[in-house]
Amino acid sequence: MTKDTTKDLSGALTPEELEAEEVTALPDKEVASILDLQVDADIALDLAAPIDLAVAANANVAAPIDAAVGANVLSAGSTAQALADQGVMITQDIVGDATATATQVSDLDQTNDVVDGGTTPPPPASTEPVGDSSVQDATGAVTAVDTGDMLSGDVLNVDVNIAADADLAAPIAGAVAANANVAAPIDAAAAANIGTIASSATAIADQDAIIDQSIEGDSTATADQDSQIDQ
Repeated sequence: MTKDTTKDLSGALTPEELEAEEVTALPDKEVASILDLQVDADIALDLAAPIDLAVAANANVAAPIDAAVGANVLSAGSTAQALADQGVMITQDIVGDATATATQVSDLDQTNDVVDGGTTPPPPASTEPVGDSSVQDATGAVTAVDTGDMLSGDVLNVDVNIAADADLAAPIAGAVAANANVAAPIDAAAAANIGTIASSATAIADQDAIIDQSIEGDSTATADQDSQIDQ
């Protein structure tokens, strides 16, 4: 049996019918623009952040540590003993002053608020559509509107002009003073029997800690700030 591979072209358009259709040719891809963005940014920033910090501290720190560990692992008829005996006598005396002084004098002059962005010459006279499909003269006034091919030109035309002058000042003065006594005696004992039979594990932690802490003196923090800011 022979298969019929011919196609029925009775419903297709004839060349004459194709010529009668109204068709508009698309512009070349390399000349079409989806986004036309022009940004002119003239920014003048005056930034000043004088910082004055002072820290003073008197500190006594004591941390005696005593540890003992005993263990029987997979053993039979064994004894594990751990004994940690600690006697601690700590005497901490602080006599003195902890003084932190931060003196800051700031004289900031940020009066130059001129944004030097230059001048832009007026556009030349043109009889062609400019960006938004309009015709402009030398002063930039719109004299005519082009209603030609709507497929040409830009989908989005953005023109942004920014002129900003920012005066920012953040004078900071900080002072910290501290007197501190810290004592942390630690005594630890650990004994363990793991997987053993008839074994004994003993852990004894005996700790005697006598801590005497005294502080005589003043802890003073002074932050003196004198800022004169002219913006």
